[in-house]
Amino acid sequence: MISIEKINTASKREAERFVQFPYHLYKQEPNWVPPLLIDQRMFLNRAKHPFYEHSDADFFVAMRNGEVVGRIAVLENRAYNNHRKKKTAQFYLFDAIEDIHVFKALFAKASTWAQSRGLTQIVGPKGFGPLDGYGVQVEGFEHRQLMTMMNYNFPYYPPLLEEVGFKKEVDFISCYLGADAYKLPDRVHSIAERVLARGNLAVKRFKNKRELVRWGPRIGKAYNQAFVNNWEYYPLSAREIDFVIENIMTIADPRLIKIITHNNEPVGFLFGFPDVSTALQKARGKLFPTGILHLFREVKRTNWIALNGAGILPEFQGRGGNALLYSEMEKTIREYDFEHADLTQVAESAEEMRADLINLGGKPYKNHRVYIKNL
Repeated sequence: MISIEKINTASKREAERFVQFPYHLYKQEPNWVPPLLIDQRMFLNRAKHPFYEHSDADFFVAMRNGEVVGRIAVLENRAYNNHRKKKTAQFYLFDAIEDIHVFKALFAKASTWAQSRGLTQIVGPKGFGPLDGYGVQVEGFEHRQLMTMMNYNFPYYPPLLEEVGFKKEVDFISCYLGADAYKLPDRVHSIAERVLARGNLAVKRFKNKRELVRWGPRIGKAYNQAFVNNWEYYPLSAREIDFVIENIMTIADPRLIKIITHNNEPVGFLFGFPDVSTALQKARGKLFPTGILHLFREVKRTNWIALNGAGILPEFQGRGGNALLYSEMEKTIREYDFEHADLTQVAESAEEMRADLINLGGKPYKNHRVYIKNL
């Protein structure tokens, strides 16, 4: 008999039931990367997470014979719904054993929760912010999860989600860029050089984290302008921008983050992160006592880079901005001797960028699918 229990997020013991479940579910899976527990607990912290300043969420676990066999978070992102004029609930932090009855029970509860708020659809996985990763993995299970910027799940998730009535909403493709194979045509670099010579656009590089933090508000403003046409977009609040920048700082190498500017204001950006998934696997979610040491060591020796966040304002895309962005992308990979690069989760709705990346040598190798269901 399966029962669904709502988590009292004010209770540390109950919150831990929710947070700890995937660490048990995936403990034998070599391609899963344990997220930091401090980050997972933050999702349930209504006092500190900026999402709760404009929206709401609840958390549920599926129980059988006294054990947790599944979990789900259900969100009402009012900022997104108001911006998009929709009545959509989101699900996130969904994990379950391979049992259709567990899937049905969790999504029945999620649907009831959404309907009680007047919401007419449920979509996901879609999280609390832009770095949470989108979708259920449907391709590329043979590859290790890249840090925790994208979700990892067992191959049984997609068919069981479809069995409970979900359909595809949008796919997010991740492209692999090998340093040996990723070589831009000379004309792309020539265009980038001409753009820089004209002086309309420039590339801002950062010397240290302090300087990067100072630019945070301006970067956030550019984000709120660059991705207006993306499926997942809604304007981030000032607190959400600060929260994202603070999280980025945990693993950011300022040398790998570049901003394209016009009149000294950001109009595009390229966020590169050294992949520390090996260190996260060793840490098993804990920063202390040794997890932080694993992270610092891996930052210096990893040969993978995650390019998670590349974009330019639409009005600059036809003025050499894209060429400048791709040129800087190659330079970033080569300047720091990375052998492998992952361009993380480009939505299929970003047709121009996806076509550019494939034409420039990017190989689609992972696919995450966001699902939707009418209630």
